[in-house]
Formats: sequence, C-alpha cells, structure tokens
Amino acid sequence: MSAYHLRREIEIPHPRADVFRFFANAENLELITPPWVHFEILSPLPIEMRVDVLIDYRLRLHSIPVRWTTQITAWDPPMRFVDQQVSGPYRLWIHEHTFEETNHGTLVRDHVQYEVPGGPLVHRLFVRGDLKRIFDYRHEQLRDVELGAKGRSNV
Repeated sequence: MSAYHLRREIEIPHPRADVFRFFANAENLELITPPWVHFEILSPLPIEMRVDVLIDYRLRLHSIPVRWTTQITAWDPPMRFVDQQVSGPYRLWIHEHTFEETNHGTLVRDHVQYEVPGGPLVHRLFVRGDLKRIFDYRHEQLRDVELGAKGRSNV
C-alpha cells in the first residue's frame, strides 16, 4: 500500500519565534482542531515538547471514539518538528511542521504522510474529506489567531 500525502501552507502575520511557540504548546492543538472531532489531550499538562515525548489524545471520527498516541520524532526550534503516530487510527501518520520567516510573518507548512486501513475506498469515502475539513478549519483558526507572549491564542 502506498502512502497518501497532504500538503498545506498558510502565512501568519507573526514572527516565527511566536508562531513556533504557539505550536510548541500542545494545549493549543485543541484550539485549532474542529469541535466535531471532540479532541482531548489525555497526557498530563503542560507537556515539555522535545524528541521522544509521547502525547496521548482522545477524539471521535464519525462518532467512533479513538485513542491516539503520537511521538515527537524531530524537534528543531524554531524551524520544524515532526510528530508520528505510535498507535491510533492510521497505519502510518508522519506530520512534519515547518516554519519559514517571510517579509510578512511566518509561512507554516504541513506535510502529512499517511496510510489508512481499508485502502483506497476508505480513503476516498472518509479520510480524504475528513482531513481536508480538519485542515481547512485549522487554517481558519490560524488566520484569526492572536499570539500572546506565551504563544497562547486569543481566538
């Protein structure tokens, strides 16, 4: 089975250090995840982000409760980090986040490499559309984000 790829980018009018700090705070993931996913971090907070840290989540996909554990496999502040699924709904999930300074702020890029159980039919009927809606919502939230001194959002 070959992997699928999702690539998205958005420019945020804030300095890279502030944007990276926002993403480095795991609690902010709840702020940029759609409410219909019922996303909840189960790991004790705050989480000190670094290589090998594990983060446990609970969410719902099509009303089915799912537990998900990711591991930070690369940590290079303020330029990039990678989270990879250890256990969860995908056969493979590797999500690279990169942050590039621009004249107007920071270009945030997401590259997700993933494989789904059930193959192309499940991908076409469920996963592809779900991921598009989730990342569309995330980008809507990021367009409106006001980063505070600690990187939390005032959305």
